[in-house]
Amino acid sequence: MSIPSGYRGSARSLSTPPLEVRLRRGSSIESTHRVHAVVCDSRGRVLMKAGQPDFETFIRSALKPFQALPLISSGASETYSCEERGIAISCGSHSGTPNHAREAFRLLWNAELESDDLQCPIPSGRSSPLEHNCSGKHAAFLITARKMGWPVETYLQGDHPLQQEITRRVAELLGLPPDELVAERDDCGAPTLRLQLDQMALLFAHLGSSAHAELEQISRAMLAHPELVAGEGRFDTELMRRSHHQVISKGGAEGIQCLSRTGEGLGVAIKVEDGARRAKQAVALHLLRQLDWMTPSGLKELEEQLLILNPGVHLDVEGELRTA
Repeated sequence: MSIPSGYRGSARSLSTPPLEVRLRRGSSIESTHRVHAVVCDSRGRVLMKAGQPDFETFIRSALKPFQALPLISSGASETYSCEERGIAISCGSHSGTPNHAREAFRLLWNAELESDDLQCPIPSGRSSPLEHNCSGKHAAFLITARKMGWPVETYLQGDHPLQQEITRRVAELLGLPPDELVAERDDCGAPTLRLQLDQMALLFAHLGSSAHAELEQISRAMLAHPELVAGEGRFDTELMRRSHHQVISKGGAEGIQCLSRTGEGLGVAIKVEDGARRAKQAVALHLLRQLDWMTPSGLKELEEQLLILNPGVHLDVEGELRTA
């Protein structure tokens, strides 16, 4: 299947100032974070930006919805009765609760695989790789390999047919040859990709569009079960809930946050230069307000729940997206 994206790489255009997130203690600025952000449509056009839209970094766990594509296209999700919950946990960076571990185990059980087949680490203080925050993704990898008759022992290797298929599908969405994509090992052992920020936004524009059946199935699962994508009280889960299931949210380590609004074919990608989680969350809420993607009351609830630090200590965001 060919998916024209219109993306051919972005030339460096006139620069716009990055956003700044400031930690204020009383009336004094204690810390400052520089943040790049971009909005793209599903043709790869940069519509709005702050800082460098072609800033290159690793997409980290924000890649997970696209790593789930072979789970759908191979037929593994139907063969092993994943249902929406199984698809959602495959996209999750979850909290490792018993509920999360059970969902990951259910994927394996239906395919007659064992938790020992998972090659994600056992988290410190835990007893099973099922409790790792990427266990759903790894379980999805394994059952896809089982369905396709590919080796399960080497499913994380970059030359494994599964990882090659993921790279091919992502390259297809970006309108690029697969060999132009750079992959490196993520902390869970799976490959992740080094992309420009506008490429990440383009991927999420596709995710929020209704143009691609497999991506729409993935986005529906994430929005139907946001508690499996992150966890109770965590940013992605609470944002998707308070957006009335209209905004898809998926973060990654080192200051990556990606967003999409369903049915609009627009994607947002955020990168905090120093990798601070608190800064990416503050910027995401700031941009959602500028884009008018959520109600003021929903945003206020999220800010009160997620951005309160200590008495007299608060975050504020300086700057806004500018039309490209």
